[in-house]
Amino acid sequence: MKMFLSFRKTLLGPTYGSPLEKIQILPAANTEDPQNRYLAYITKDKVGLQILPIDGNPHKSSAFICHPGGVTNLASSYDGCYVFTAGGNDGTVMKWEINLNALEAAVSLGGEDLIPFYNLLDGGRDGEFFRELEDYFYYAQLHSQGIDTMETRQVSTHIPLEEIPFVMRAMGFYPSEEKIEDILNEVKFSEYVETGKQVTNINLGDFIKLYINHRPAFGLSMKEIQNAFQVLGYATETGETIINREDLLQQLQCRGEHMTEEELAECFTTLLGRNPEGGRSELGTYDPSGTGLIKHCITQ
Repeated sequence: MKMFLSFRKTLLGPTYGSPLEKIQILPAANTEDPQNRYLAYITKDKVGLQILPIDGNPHKSSAFICHPGGVTNLASSYDGCYVFTAGGNDGTVMKWEINLNALEAAVSLGGEDLIPFYNLLDGGRDGEFFRELEDYFYYAQLHSQGIDTMETRQVSTHIPLEEIPFVMRAMGFYPSEEKIEDILNEVKFSEYVETGKQVTNINLGDFIKLYINHRPAFGLSMKEIQNAFQVLGYATETGETIINREDLLQQLQCRGEHMTEEELAECFTTLLGRNPEGGRSELGTYDPSGTGLIKHCITQ
């Protein structure tokens, strides 16, 4: 699931099989340092704790099954030492003692800095996915400076914000244009309160955190794809569900966050390797009669 904090940042929250049903900030009376704050929450059948502030680190959260038949409510004691949960059909109330030391120990064992986030990538820090991410990240530097330029390259550990959507999509995450705007604004104004200045670039470590916090928590499942075909398509005589080509193009241009004919042609030419560097395509535009570029791309 995703948690939205003050409409300024999107962060990966606890993922324990269902969205959070209720959250409650624990009183600070039971901690030596009042700056250390904690969050109690319940899901469909679990109760858990989360260290604040949330940053996407999975080790900062833990949860246990409290009511297998479903939990309906949550409350904490006045001193924050106990959490109470109420079941549904079982008609029981459970009292849970909070052990913050155990939660802090789990965070320490999980590693510092980017180590917890590396582990959220397929294969971890030494995996193929991370090496591919590095390659795309540094290729984005070259792309921003111009692929065919003969000028001296300015080697950097950052890429411009404008390159973020391209690297995201290269790694298999395809945010909508509205989502991209939210992502860029999140980075752009991340330091504005403290410095009064906008951020114009991002380093690899911050990009990894941004990617992990914004990508779908559970990915895109085959069941979701099959459901899309059932909703948009129709069954053939053999029982196979398919989507008509004209209907698909119409849906892309007219429904949801619609695409223009030029954008549609650009996406297909890039997808098929005819426009490998991205940008505007010069190969043609969409022909609604089905005799132009789109028909050629789909049947190729």
